[in-house]
Amino acid sequence: MYQSHDRAAQDFVRTIQRRTFLSQAGVGLGSLALSTLLGRGATPLRAAVEPARGIPGLPHFAAKAKRVIFLCMAGGPSHLETFDFKQKLIDLHDQPMPESFTKGQPIAQLQGQVLKAHRPMVGFKQHGQNGQWMSDLMPWHHKMADDICIVKSMVTEQINHDPAHTFMNAGTAISGRPSMGAWINYGLGAETDNLPGFVVLTSIGGRNNDQPIASRQWSSGFLPSRFQGVEFNSTGEPVHYVRSPAGVPQQLQQATVSAIQELDRLRNPMGTEPEVDTRIAAFETAFRMQTSVPDLMDISGEPEHVLKLYGATPGDGSFASNCLLARRLAQRGVRFIHLYHRGWDHHGNLARDIERCAHYTDQASYALIADLKQQGMLEDTLVIWGGEFGRTPMVQGKGEQPGRDHHIKGFSMWMAGGGIQPGISYGNTDELGYHSVENPVHVRDMHATMLHQLGIDHKRFSYRYQGLDMKLTGVEEAKVVRGILS
Repeated sequence: MYQSHDRAAQDFVRTIQRRTFLSQAGVGLGSLALSTLLGRGATPLRAAVEPARGIPGLPHFAAKAKRVIFLCMAGGPSHLETFDFKQKLIDLHDQPMPESFTKGQPIAQLQGQVLKAHRPMVGFKQHGQNGQWMSDLMPWHHKMADDICIVKSMVTEQINHDPAHTFMNAGTAISGRPSMGAWINYGLGAETDNLPGFVVLTSIGGRNNDQPIASRQWSSGFLPSRFQGVEFNSTGEPVHYVRSPAGVPQQLQQATVSAIQELDRLRNPMGTEPEVDTRIAAFETAFRMQTSVPDLMDISGEPEHVLKLYGATPGDGSFASNCLLARRLAQRGVRFIHLYHRGWDHHGNLARDIERCAHYTDQASYALIADLKQQGMLEDTLVIWGGEFGRTPMVQGKGEQPGRDHHIKGFSMWMAGGGIQPGISYGNTDELGYHSVENPVHVRDMHATMLHQLGIDHKRFSYRYQGLDMKLTGVEEAKVVRGILS
């Protein structure tokens, strides 16, 4: 072993050796979990990290919601074919868009082209006690018109997919910042020791419109990495590398963990290292997941009427199965569950492809709300549905199969449960669906409202980084949207 008379140098070398051992051990287990689950009586790891239960002082006040399920329709669903009916678009169909709406406005792919208004490509009717406008594409949504709050005046700042997802997730287009799920996981922790506090599930259901989703969208950024999202696979192996490698018996795992124990006993009196603690916590969670995840992900044991309600087939990897898994994750104490359904980027063939996307997601979205209600969980589960932006009132493409371009000045999302007022529409865009003109709701306002329902004052929720008190809602003025709260 390297020898030095300098204590700092010795500490540094010992630290590097320990980190190298931990990173190359390869078995992914912590002794606390191992001794508990194997029942072999091993001495608990002295440096074992306690399960994350949130930071002191949170929540700031009584919470209406305990958890969040975010249903992301990746690609940007058109508000003009889902929830925002505009008679004026019908009246101006195929006529030039008034310049007063579009002059100087950011446009993604329609620069330099003749901008023509286009009527809704689907029918609309009013539903529920308050007459909420919904398109005919979403008959299952009609059934829950009295359960959801449709926010029709959303505003964002990024007009292309990846930065727009980053902005929706992190409140900024700067890559490397923590996602909202990581912020919430850090602030409140999970209600379970056997699963991560932040889980991600993805599905695909478009037609050549499946924009990729980068894993950094659920990054922990500058927060400790134990709070990042963990992607679960809804087909095949639920989590990569969570199972023991072939040919690695439990005895070898025990011997390796015992060696880690001894290193921790030597190192811990000299100080702690957050990222090493994070790795130890990951080892422990990984072992617990070896037994908890397979049971969680196997939905075949759900009653037939529940599978039928969602339209789910065990093992198919669909949005429907992921919605059912979201309910199961919520029941088991996961704090933030993020579902991505790719396929909503409709620059052409919008009428055909949005019908396809609605087919994949409509029934399951309804089923999730209905199931949470039946389980008595909707009142403390905040469900959010929406994409990274909306679509333009102007047509894109020629011929009989046009589409719509990206649009950031006005679009629709909905929220349900978790103390949100049900059965209402909030805010509005102008007569052509271009600008949010009545009660605009910025993405940061949505973040502030989400945190508020979880009992967190967004102005007091920060993390010190590079000398600054960083927040999910940033330094810009963000507000809680109190008009949608029950």
